[in-house]
Amino acid sequence: MHKIPVTVISGFLGAGKTTLVRHLLQNNQGRRIAVLVNEFGEVGIDGELLRSCQICDDEDPSSNIVELTNGCLCCTVQEEFYPTMQELLKRRDKIDCLLIETSGLALPKPLIQAFRWPAIRNSATVDGVVTVVDCHALGMGNLVGNLDALESQRQADPNLDHETPIEELFEDQLACADLVLLTKTDLVDAKTLERIKTWLKQELQPGVKVITVSKGKIDPNLLLGFNAAVEDNLDSRHSHHDAQEEHEHDEEINSIELILNQSFDPRILTKQLQELLKEQEIYRIKGLIDVPHKPMRLVLQGVGNRFEMFYDRLWKTEEARDTRLVLIGHNLDRDTIESAIANILLA
Repeated sequence: MHKIPVTVISGFLGAGKTTLVRHLLQNNQGRRIAVLVNEFGEVGIDGELLRSCQICDDEDPSSNIVELTNGCLCCTVQEEFYPTMQELLKRRDKIDCLLIETSGLALPKPLIQAFRWPAIRNSATVDGVVTVVDCHALGMGNLVGNLDALESQRQADPNLDHETPIEELFEDQLACADLVLLTKTDLVDAKTLERIKTWLKQELQPGVKVITVSKGKIDPNLLLGFNAAVEDNLDSRHSHHDAQEEHEHDEEINSIELILNQSFDPRILTKQLQELLKEQEIYRIKGLIDVPHKPMRLVLQGVGNRFEMFYDRLWKTEEARDTRLVLIGHNLDRDTIESAIANILLA
């Protein structure tokens, strides 16, 4: 049987990976697509959103979507990824391609190296790596700092070895990419967009294209079918961690998960979350919100001080109408966050 082509979707938190995968599922052009989601935290919000597309197996809409919730995928390749891939490969006659949406903290290279293992190598190949980049965040100097200052510093000191883990992660994701998708370009002016595209091209391997994309809408033929067999040419995709057997994340990056048997007014909730952003170094907020007197559940996604909300589906009769929040950031304090949310309930 043919090898299953695997597309790895990499990128930092909030860049738009899930939106991209949703669009691919909704515009699959007859492809039978399996999705493996590596969620950071215990509340599987991204997996829930993907399942709501209702594109998969007619008998079991969730059967082609698998969540790994026990930590960063590149850190748990042997414990989590290997057995999951073994199960997926048993159904390879029903799968045309596999999408792996990595967590915002995952390095692509350790994951791709797993495709060299004999038990996987004979049945699957990494077709390509797509890195999703938040243009607006870069334009604001977030995640990797000020682009001009960072570039000047690198040129002045080629032996620079004190980048933050997030900066190294971002560079490794770019170094491994076959294609870079630049999202949220509508939030920057034309001059900033060109500056970011020019900088990105300097950071990428020769021939790697940078394509702008809006709300994940892109022709699937541009993302699938690279035929790159990435696992066979990893040596050309240099990483900060090439000399290390294992990598370590910044241990102060953590997630706080809240499951609340309460409904919330979205305006009041987002106002309180914006206040929290002033007190805590929060990178990403995701939520499924129970809104009073609304038959549909509300999806909340926050990056920086930007919030997006939309109703994705009706609440099911058999499911609990609770509110679920995941906050990801640097050294987050659970007591402070819980207290802030409790103040909404008492108001």
